Amino acid sequence: MATTKWTIDPTHSEIGFKVKHMMFTNVSGKFDTYEGTVETEENDFTTAKISFSADIASVDTRNVDRDNHLKSGDFFDAENHPKLTFTGKSFNKVNEHNYELTGDLTIKGVSKEVKLPVEFSGLMQDPWGNTKVGLNIETKINRKDWGLNWNAALETGGVLVGEDVKLVLDLQLAKA
Repeated sequence: MATTKWTIDPTHSEIGFKVKHMMFTNVSGKFDTYEGTVETEENDFTTAKISFSADIASVDTRNVDRDNHLKSGDFFDAENHPKLTFTGKSFNKVNEHNYELTGDLTIKGVSKEVKLPVEFSGLMQDPWGNTKVGLNIETKINRKDWGLNWNAALETGGVLVGEDVKLVLDLQLAKA
């Protein structure tokens, strides 16, 4: 079988996250600079070899002060850990449109195995003859598992920043 290489189409993809602020609203953010590669045998994604990285310096929550705080040692420590990475170990088909992606997520120098539910939206050609694949991932991780521990107590009880972070990745891959 021939190896097929896929790249992330950055104009049709987004790497985002949401976290509770003051225990009752969500703050959203994304990484503007990232790269990833996927290699499959033909178009069989169960054979996928996946690697991904995002530049911490590109974090964007639409608030410069918050972005700078996220880049600091209180959170991501971008100076010493400029990238978060993911290396896939397996991509198992659950049913026609759902897979489970297992791999190592490394943030702030800490690697943990994660299992990510993936919605496979299908394979099709765009109007210019390019073959595309849509993948959507939504899951939660606990930021403290990766050493992102900073918080502040609220006078009314609770904390400023929630521990659970919802990851929302909408990816369109293009056959290279």
